[in-house]
Amino acid sequence: MPAPVGPAASPEAPAAGRCGYVLATLVALATVLGSLALSMLLGLKACPLCFYQRTFAMAALGALLLGGLVPGAGARPTALATALLCAAGGLGVALFHVFLEARGTLECPAGLLGLGSAPTQSLGALLLLCAVLVPPTLRAPARRAGVVALALGALFAVASVASAPPLPPAPDAPYDGAPVVCRPPYAP
Repeated sequence: MPAPVGPAASPEAPAAGRCGYVLATLVALATVLGSLALSMLLGLKACPLCFYQRTFAMAALGALLLGGLVPGAGARPTALATALLCAAGGLGVALFHVFLEARGTLECPAGLLGLGSAPTQSLGALLLLCAVLVPPTLRAPARRAGVVALALGALFAVASVASAPPLPPAPDAPYDGAPVVCRPPYAP
């Protein structure tokens, strides 16, 4: 019987898979902690779109943590696909949120260390999480699950955006101070 060839034959494959899994978990953890720091340390209030992004990031982290605890060969690929679904959903909401901000429909608070707005930081974190999750998830034999995860994530993002409550009207007078929540800008 011939020796196996390809990634399964490589002794580094399991170690590389573990490293990717740990990296994805650390990125998801940093994303969640950054989101919580905006509210708990900076005192910002999350708007509905911010909450959707935070929820998707927490679900991705939960899937990865659970997949790391459950024994069996199928646990990690399933956790990676589930985390990708969640990260893709959050990324879709973040893209829409940043689009609203860029278009001038929303004025959003500054993010951690004043490096961009909170939604822009969320977009970057979720983009990084997706970038870390896509390669191992789209690798065979889990390729089909990865493609389905991306499609469902996009569908969930559209559903989240469509079901978000409408924005409040723009104020009649200028705001006092910098925003602590995403809000319509004052337009005289």
